[in-house]
Amino acid sequence: MVGAARYRPGMSTDVDGIVRDVAKAIQTDLDGLTTEMTSMFVEVIPEFRHDDAVRRLMIASTSSNLGAICDMLALNISLDDITVPPAAAEYARRFAQHDLSLEALLRAYRLGEHMFVQWAMTALRSLHLPTDEALTTTSRIALLTNSYIDQVIEGLIDIYESERRRWDARSDAARAAQVRAVLDTEGLDLASAEHMLSMSLRGWHLAAIIWTRPGSPDHTRAELGAGAALLGAAAGIAPLTISADEQTYWAWISSTGRPVLDTGRLERELGGHPALRITVGDPSSGLDGFRQTLRDAQRARAVAVSGAAPDRALVLHSQVALAGLLVDHLPDVRAWASRVLGDLMRDDEATIRLRETVQVFLDARGSFTDAAARMHVHKNTVHYRVRRAEEILGHPLTENRLDIEVALLACAQLGLGPAEGP
Repeated sequence: MVGAARYRPGMSTDVDGIVRDVAKAIQTDLDGLTTEMTSMFVEVIPEFRHDDAVRRLMIASTSSNLGAICDMLALNISLDDITVPPAAAEYARRFAQHDLSLEALLRAYRLGEHMFVQWAMTALRSLHLPTDEALTTTSRIALLTNSYIDQVIEGLIDIYESERRRWDARSDAARAAQVRAVLDTEGLDLASAEHMLSMSLRGWHLAAIIWTRPGSPDHTRAELGAGAALLGAAAGIAPLTISADEQTYWAWISSTGRPVLDTGRLERELGGHPALRITVGDPSSGLDGFRQTLRDAQRARAVAVSGAAPDRALVLHSQVALAGLLVDHLPDVRAWASRVLGDLMRDDEATIRLRETVQVFLDARGSFTDAAARMHVHKNTVHYRVRRAEEILGHPLTENRLDIEVALLACAQLGLGPAEGP
């Protein structure tokens, strides 16, 4: 209980003097009041239920803040000279390192402010001051205490957020190093890989590459995090993610059963994030599958950035698997496709439409009716375009049909244009 000398005639009744008397009264029992306040924090705020080491730091933080407030009131220290006490700053950093919420920390400061003002009012009551002096002094103490808390909180927010960024970056770097070791170490056995990642690799894995386009806004990390969240929502499982570079995340969805991705939902939701792009590998199992599905996603990304469809937000490896095998040999593929297609490789609008029609026609197993239905055009239009394409090729589509199909696919998915002449 905070005590104070009973008001006597001749005692100072100026507000500053009474504020000093109250501060000195609180200082006489600072240890007991610190224990009372920290016990309240532990009871009311779950995040304050620490182990012994962090609990001692919490007590030191509380004590240093209470001491600083009492010194400010007793010595009339200017608010301009108030800084975050070292113990309080270190406790805020530890709070961030343990991934505890900033909101919980700030709530403790507001609860502590309220409790301190209650102690001050108790001390004032024991002085039996005239009502006017008591009210004026209470208002002054509340105002000064609130100003102290506001100023310290402003500094704490910067300390917490800076430490959170630093700690996240260090944790991400360590996790990225472990994942890369699992991906790259030859002869690594399953048990060792699982120990390194602290997760089971015996089930199924589905990898994705998440990146932002060049020239995207400065909040790239937040966008990449949003992309990982969208991927997790579409799979129903939170992904393991690492930062591959400043603009790229690698992510894995892992489960005991074969992962199922709601690609329609993912593609729709990516519409709200125009800077994001995602490619997805094929599901695969075990340690080898953990590695293979990432390679799939990487090849799908190589296809996605080749120029054929730069605005496509989501690309599945299963859609571009063949092109993914060709993407590392673009000059040779372009030269070969040019030999197969000849002038059907031209990049004018009419020729591009002919290639698209031939692709659909061949996929429809040579059915003009089926191809017309797929393209929403008249059957005669398909017939005309196919005959025109055969004229350009110089032979029927049934001749070298496989080569034609692969060359058309390469043009469509890799953005190939005509081979340049010598």
